[in-house]
Amino acid sequence: HPSKLPCLRRLMRVLTVSSILTVAANPAKDGADRLYGLTPASRLLIGSQNLAPTLSLILREMFVSPFLGLGTWLEHELPDLALFEVAHGKAVWDVILHDATIGPLFNAGMVADSRFLMDIAIRECGHVFQGISGSLIDVAGGHGAAAQAIKKAFPHIDCSVLDLQHVVASAPADTGLKYIAGDMFESIPPAKAVFLKVQHVRHAKIG
Repeated sequence: HPSKLPCLRRLMRVLTVSSILTVAANPAKDGADRLYGLTPASRLLIGSQNLAPTLSLILREMFVSPFLGLGTWLEHELPDLALFEVAHGKAVWDVILHDATIGPLFNAGMVADSRFLMDIAIRECGHVFQGISGSLIDVAGGHGAAAQAIKKAFPHIDCSVLDLQHVVASAPADTGLKYIAGDMFESIPPAKAVFLKVQHVRHAKIG
């Protein structure tokens, strides 16, 4: 709404100062006094390495709201729980398992994250896969985005994905991967190589 334009301009100013956008005078003089453009940071939200699904996940209110209690969490001797657990009374994985709206959003975010990171990993450290012959299993690999990237770059590797039953059940059928339902804390199927990409979420404590 036109009445909100001053607020929008302030928001855009914050984004330019934060190097999320660029700003320049509009030479066309067609009613807009300035033009905004993309920076390397905002280019991550478009194109082949689109991280918009990941951003949509981490900016969801459920994941942002726990940080409102960060001050209390730091000042008091609370139980050894993550902020998310303090705010919602349950772990992230329990919410993902039982909330039908979060599961697809989480999987899409992890696929986007894996595609982006694996592109860098294979380009910069692809030599670590060169000596693998036979099978590789991606442990807790979700819908297999990382395994797909490995398979594409190294077709000679037979890639499989291990994850929980509900994750495997919703995995796409056209990836060319083998999906195995199981719990990595109980057992991991035999393979020539085991691949584990750790997300920026505290999965569990391992003693």
